[in-house]
Amino acid sequence: MKKCITFVGLDVHKNSIDVAIADAGRNAEVRHYGAIGGGLDDLERLVRKLSAQNKELHFVYEAGPCGYEIFRYLTSKGYDCAVASPAHIPKSPADRVKTDRRDAMTLARLHRAGELTYVFVPREDDEAMRDLTRAREDAVKALRVARQQLGGMLLRLGFRYPGKNWTVQHFRWLADRKMPTPAQQVVFQEYINAINETTARVERLEQQIQSLVSSWRMAPVVDALQAMRGVSIIVAATVIAEIGDLTRFEHPRKVMAFLGLNPSEHSSGQKTRRGGITKTGNGHARRVLVEAAHAYRLPARVSRILLKRQVGLSQEVKELAWKCQVRLCARFRRLMAKGKNHNTVVTAIARELAAFMWAIANKTPVAV
Repeated sequence: MKKCITFVGLDVHKNSIDVAIADAGRNAEVRHYGAIGGGLDDLERLVRKLSAQNKELHFVYEAGPCGYEIFRYLTSKGYDCAVASPAHIPKSPADRVKTDRRDAMTLARLHRAGELTYVFVPREDDEAMRDLTRAREDAVKALRVARQQLGGMLLRLGFRYPGKNWTVQHFRWLADRKMPTPAQQVVFQEYINAINETTARVERLEQQIQSLVSSWRMAPVVDALQAMRGVSIIVAATVIAEIGDLTRFEHPRKVMAFLGLNPSEHSSGQKTRRGGITKTGNGHARRVLVEAAHAYRLPARVSRILLKRQVGLSQEVKELAWKCQVRLCARFRRLMAKGKNHNTVVTAIARELAAFMWAIANKTPVAV
């Protein structure tokens, strides 16, 4: 006997899950099932109860702070589950009522209609590496804030260093400064300690990234991407951890769109208007790509550091990396000569850099 398909929408929160059910068929009923607890034990009881009705269950919930625990649990049990992108859920401008009940029913109805956009769910080891690269990014932000706080205090009190900040000489100069009052001296020293602590934290996390990448299944791709100019192990690991397997994209333009590096457009009738990049994709990967793109402002050359990173790589990957460098360095100079804004040029280079990364990833086999 053929099972009836039932679509189950889950509005997931920290301590509760609202459940809605939609039977197959465009005009079939969509009903609110009720609210359950937020744990996997509560979800297991729900699944057991629904499965007893001889139905084929298709689950869906929004991506959010609760992660992919529910997805992995349901798929491990053999059920179909999808994670919807919250930013792409169709919504009427006239809809001004939002409740957990309505959200669950909307998910079930749209999942049945096939009108949802689903996110890519990373593997657990990929997500672990992503957590590590994001922890380093958080540490870098904390370091920047600590430096800004100290710099603001020194400027306010009239202390100005004539050279380059945050060098060994600058820290020696800071050690010789004496604040006007004991209270300000305490604040000054606390800022110095905060900078030292966050610097050590960044260094520890970078060392962990370097040591753990070698045992990661995506290590061959990370090594291959480092053949490119401006792509250090931090940039390569961050891009792969955030995007996942680049070969899942059919075309490099889809990689650019995923990263939000495509130009926005607002056209109507005979009028065509294009604006800045959409910034709708993964901001973490986009940031490191833009940082890497600055390296192409200089003439193309294979430096000693780049030669060291290319040891053991295939000739095909090396040729792609050199082709990338020749093209992007020339394009950088050409766009700057046309009078383009520097940030616009860097963004354009980052967009093409993502395409070359896709090409190299497609030439690099990865263990499943």
